[in-house]
Amino acid sequence: MLRKLLVSAGLSLALSGSAGAQEDATLADIRAELSALYADLQSLREELTASGQGTQGGVAGATPLDRLNAIEAELTRLTAKTELLEFRIDRVVSDGTNRVGDLEFRLCELEPDCDIGNLGSTPTLGGDGSAPADPAPAEPASGPALAVAEREDYERAQAAMNDGDYQAAADLLVSFSETYPGSPVAAQVHLLRGRAHEQLGETTNAARGYLDSFSAAPEGPVAPEALTRLGTTLGALGQQQDACITLGEVSVRFPDSDQVDVARQAMQTLGCS
Repeated sequence: MLRKLLVSAGLSLALSGSAGAQEDATLADIRAELSALYADLQSLREELTASGQGTQGGVAGATPLDRLNAIEAELTRLTAKTELLEFRIDRVVSDGTNRVGDLEFRLCELEPDCDIGNLGSTPTLGGDGSAPADPAPAEPASGPALAVAEREDYERAQAAMNDGDYQAAADLLVSFSETYPGSPVAAQVHLLRGRAHEQLGETTNAARGYLDSFSAAPEGPVAPEALTRLGTTLGALGQQQDACITLGEVSVRFPDSDQVDVARQAMQTLGCS
């Protein structure tokens, strides 16, 4: 029985150590499992001590209690590492969310008809970590799965952009965002909206579009371009410090993106140190 418990504890610890590779496990889940395993180890220690088997020699002179101590030491290390990772992630998310909120506030100050009191709270960067009730449909090779009307409206806005009718494109994209909140192409729509406003000379609206695009999918395929364009428009608005910080984030977040060179060139133009 004791041997079975020791093997079970060892297997549980190994699984806990590799839990970071599981997509459906959060750090909080892993820490909870480690805590439960630690309690099981304590119970096992008491059983070993009470039965007197903890001092009986095993393979290579190791006793069950020695092996239990080794497992407990590894468990303590994994628990500490999990807590440190959770702290670092929370700090990164908090800092990123605060930066997005600050940029929204600054952009609102530049708009004559923007009411700062109506901005509300900034959504947590990357979401709140809770799983949706219904998973999003898988993206086919041709792009995200969209409803027929949704795809038609999106393609209509794209066509307006391609035709150089930027005002119509901006209006269609704004309407799209209002009609299909949470669309799989939300980040692309906001990016196109920013480009349309930029072509119209509406730099503040363009910056807001790029910010909305990056906030919608900070790790998505258009995030590097959205972040780069956000930095350049902030520079055009005279927000040099924010522009330099934003452009500097491109190489940090997306070191393999082709936008890194674009961002660096923009930083040289702005005279970023």
